[in-house]
Amino acid sequence: MQAVNGWGQMKTKRKDSISDELRDLLESLSYSRKTYSSSFLFQEGMDAHEIYIIRSGIIQIEKLTADGKELTLRICTENDIIGELTLFSDNAKYLLSAKVLEAGEVLVINKDLLEKELIANGALTFEFMKWVSNHMRIFQSKIRDLLLNGKKGALYSTLIRLSNSYGVQVNDGILIDIVLTNQQLANFCAATRESVNRMLSELRKNEVIHVNKTGHILIRDMEYLRTQIGCEHCPIEICNID
Repeated sequence: MQAVNGWGQMKTKRKDSISDELRDLLESLSYSRKTYSSSFLFQEGMDAHEIYIIRSGIIQIEKLTADGKELTLRICTENDIIGELTLFSDNAKYLLSAKVLEAGEVLVINKDLLEKELIANGALTFEFMKWVSNHMRIFQSKIRDLLLNGKKGALYSTLIRLSNSYGVQVNDGILIDIVLTNQQLANFCAATRESVNRMLSELRKNEVIHVNKTGHILIRDMEYLRTQIGCEHCPIEICNID
């Protein structure tokens, strides 16, 4: 499996299910824009005027912590919607940043225009806000894991979430079908690369995980990871990396 900008060759993920009617509305209000690697689609604190649907490429949703560390919250690919947390907010500003990891294309939707269309259709408004609420629950659960379980718990939680989004069942465990560097894993935990190196070495020594020659992580003992963080067995709709 070839690496693509350090992220591996990404298989099709489970996507949030929104109705065809809602997706058709979003697409009817949009126009296309190219994205370029290492650029930002938007950054934390900027005025929020648009939301986006990813057509191709890879976009990372991140936040800077109080001590200046990068905290990765989502890996977004085709058909993911981003910037949605600003909808129906006065003087809205983006709460997070969207960094382009792999160039591609997005559909751009004017926030004010979408709000007007949704207000005219109560059923679609309810569906969209329910979908946004689900994303807020995902963010809250990731922050909870970091606050309650520290860096080690955040890493274990990230491995579990990656397995839910990209896991492939094999004979001796669950193979995460995406290649991440230790620095990229560290960004999910607001940790340093060195501390993640140590934690992964410990997991390998205890045969909880195995890292193959291509850099893919095989989780051999999922129950160990779940026990260490007091896993509540949240549904996959909440416990994922997207």
